[in-house]
This record gives sequence, structure tokens and C-alpha cells, in this order.
Amino acid sequence: MEGGLVEANETPQFFSDDVAKSRISLFGKRYRLPMFVGAGWALYLTLGRGIELWSNIFLGVLVITTLAAPVLHFLGSTRFNAELSRLSP
Repeated sequence: MEGGLVEANETPQFFSDDVAKSRISLFGKRYRLPMFVGAGWALYLTLGRGIELWSNIFLGVLVITTLAAPVLHFLGSTRFNAELSRLSP
């Protein structure tokens, strides 16, 4: 449509804009914790090892969140699937 190959009325729209935004928000909430854990490990491995006390605290928090993230992801799967089925046409 942007390239001028098809008209706007010839393209199917599977989701309305509100539903698409809600679905993106839902997936963002679902995968937010693993993304933050990955970013935390990247920060720790690049910058965090040089600080004496804070690096140990940061490492402890990263280990705890790394172990808790799959459990929380699994426990939230039924709510995620219910909200996703509510948003699917």
C-alpha cells in the first residue's frame, strides 16, 4: 500500500488499530521481565563487575530474578492466553 502497488480498499485489515495496540501492549507486558533480565546481565558483564559492594548486590539480584523469571512466566501464561483470546477476533 505504501509503495503504490495496491489500493487501500484491496488490503485486508485483520485487526483494528485499537486491537493491534492492545495486543502489542499485552505481548510487551508478557516479555518485559526476560528482556530486563537480559539487559541486566549485559550491564553486569560490561560495567558492573568493577564496583566492590554494588557488584555483589547486583549479581545477587540478577541471580534471583533469573531464577524467578521462568516461574513467573509460567504462572502468568493462563492470564496471558485468556487476554489474548479476548483480543483475538
